[in-house]
Amino acid sequence: MWGGRFEEPPDREFYQFQRSLGFDAMLLPQEIAASRAWAAALAAAGILTAAEGERIRGALEEIGRAARQDPGGVSSSDAEDVHSYVESALIARVGELGAKLHTGRSRNEQVATDLRLYLRGAAHEARSALAVLLHALVGLARRHQSVVMPGMTHLQPAQPILFAHFALAHAEAFFRDAERIADAARQADACALGSGALAGTAFAIDREAIAKELEFTRITANSLDAVGDRDFAAAYLFALALTAAHLSRLAEDFILFASAAFRWVELPDAYSTGSSLMPQKKNPDCWELIRGKTGRVYAALVGLLTAMKGLPSSYNRDLQEDKEPLFAAHHETLAMLRIAAGAVDATKVREDRLRAAAGPELLATEAADYLARKGVPFRRAHEIAGQVVREAERAGKPWTELPTEIMRQFSPLFTDDLRASLTLEAALARRDVPGGTAPSRVRQAIADAEARLARLEAAA
Repeated sequence: MWGGRFEEPPDREFYQFQRSLGFDAMLLPQEIAASRAWAAALAAAGILTAAEGERIRGALEEIGRAARQDPGGVSSSDAEDVHSYVESALIARVGELGAKLHTGRSRNEQVATDLRLYLRGAAHEARSALAVLLHALVGLARRHQSVVMPGMTHLQPAQPILFAHFALAHAEAFFRDAERIADAARQADACALGSGALAGTAFAIDREAIAKELEFTRITANSLDAVGDRDFAAAYLFALALTAAHLSRLAEDFILFASAAFRWVELPDAYSTGSSLMPQKKNPDCWELIRGKTGRVYAALVGLLTAMKGLPSSYNRDLQEDKEPLFAAHHETLAMLRIAAGAVDATKVREDRLRAAAGPELLATEAADYLARKGVPFRRAHEIAGQVVREAERAGKPWTELPTEIMRQFSPLFTDDLRASLTLEAALARRDVPGGTAPSRVRQAIADAEARLARLEAAA
C-alpha cells in the first residue's frame, strides 16, 4: 500500500513487529461498513460510476460474508492490517476497480472511524450486561427488603440498615457506570471519514451522507484532531475501569459475607470451587477472580493513556497501541459482569445470621440522638453516649441493658422513655429521609430502581 518510494522491502522481523492484523481483524465488520459508505460517497462525487460503486459495495459485502463463514481466512493472511486485507481481497474480486476505493482516503481516518463504530457496539454490549447485573441486585433487594443487617464503616459495626439498602447501594454504582459508558459512546458518535490523512480529503465527498449511512449523529469538526483523537476510547476504558472497581467492591463484600467469620450469605455451588486437598472447602473463586481481573482493566486504561502521552498533533503510529487494551478490557469486563450477575442471582441470604449480627452496639447513635432531641448539643451528646458505652463495657454487658439510674449518672435527661427507641425497627424507621434506610424509603427505592432499570434495558 505504501511501497512505491522504497527500494527495499521491510525487514521481515520488523514487518511482523509492525503488523496489526492479528488484533485489528476485530474491526473487520466496521471496516466493511465504512468502506461501503465510502464507495457510495465516491459514486455520488462522480469518481466512480453508479455501477462501479454498486459492484464495489457488493464485493465488500461478499468479503464480510466470507470472513464470517471462515474466520481463518483472515487470520492466515499476510496483510499488514485490516485495511490492507480488505483492499487486497477487494482487488482479488473486482480487479483494478478495487484500487479506486482508496481515492481520497487514508488509513488514519479509516481506523479512527472503525474504532468509533466498534466502541458504539461495545458500549451497547456493556450496558446490556450491566442491566443483567442490576436486575439481579434489584431482585435480591426486593426478595430481602425487610431483613436487618449491621451497616459497617471501616469494617466495624456502625448502624442498622436493611439488607435491601445494602444491595441497592451497589446498584447505584452500576447505574452510574451505565451512564458513563453511554457518555463514552456519545463521544465516539462522530464520523471521521473525509478527514484524509490529516488535512481533509481533496475530493467532493459528502461527509454528512457518509455519517448518515453509518448512523453517526454528526461528523468530526477538525480533520487534524479527528485522526489523532482517542479521547473517546480513553473515556470508555475509564468507564470500564470504574465498573471493574465496583465489581471488585461487590466481590469483596460477598467474599467477606460468605466467610466463616460472617456466614451472612451462602455461596452458590455453581459459582464456587473446592480444594484438591481439603474436602470441606467451598471457595468464592468467582468473586476472587473478579477482584483479581480488575487489575487487567486498570492496566488497559493506563496503557492507553501512556500511549497517548506526549504525542504530537495528528496521527502517530503509537496509536496502534489503542486497540489491544480496548478489546481486552471490553471482553474482560463483559465476562466479569456476566459471572457477577449469575452469582448474585444464585446467592442465598442467611436472614437469621444477619439479624443476629445486628447487636445493641449498633444503637449507640440512638442515645446521642435522643439527647440531641432534648436540646443537648450533639458533640456533648456524642460524648455522653460514648461514656455510657464505655461503662457498659466495664460492666461486661450490652449498654442497652444498663439500668436507667446508671445512665442518669452521665446525664439526667435519660429517662425510661429511652427504652422504646432502642430497637432495630425504631432506629430504621427514624432514617425516614430520601435515600435513607427506613423501610418505606427502601420500598420506594426498589420501585424507583426497577423503573430506572426498565429504561436502561429499553435504551441498551
